[in-house]
Amino acid sequence: MTDPPFGIGIEYSAFIDTEENVKKLIEETLPLMLKAAPIVAIATGIRQLWWYPQPTWILGHFNPAGERCSSWGFTNWMPVLVYGKCPYLAKGLGSRPDSFSTRPKTYKPNGHPCPKHPSVWRWFVNRIIADDSGTVIDPFMGSGTTLEAAKMCGLKAIGIEIEERYCEIAANRLRQGVLPFAG
Repeated sequence: MTDPPFGIGIEYSAFIDTEENVKKLIEETLPLMLKAAPIVAIATGIRQLWWYPQPTWILGHFNPAGERCSSWGFTNWMPVLVYGKCPYLAKGLGSRPDSFSTRPKTYKPNGHPCPKHPSVWRWFVNRIIADDSGTVIDPFMGSGTTLEAAKMCGLKAIGIEIEERYCEIAANRLRQGVLPFAG
């Protein structure tokens, strides 16, 4: 589960966020992700959907309050491209929805220009991993939302990020807390 740059001109210190550079990034990293994991889920902007090869499926989050402005008005949904088989169907656990609607509670900015909401990411992580034996890898970790969602789901997670300041934000978010012990 990952959320790479969108090619919308955000000023990162270690990456020039242009459409051309993001398309090259996709070309270079997607084959590695597909080789490393049985399921790859990538959050994209709506405009960026066509920059990626055809996925197995698309998961979606609908926010009635809206996500952001677009060239056609206010966008109310976010696509997540999925490559690989549904883990629930593959394990004979039945069908699950491929989209959901929620208006996430607001949260404080964390220093990243486009953070995702942990409760939304938790839903996606739960659709991608059908049990507690998986490990979530996020090669574009940003401020650590995917890792936080994995932690909320009781999963192991690995994050990779080239911006040191975002690594620090993620580390602060994910500091070890008190874990419950089985009685």
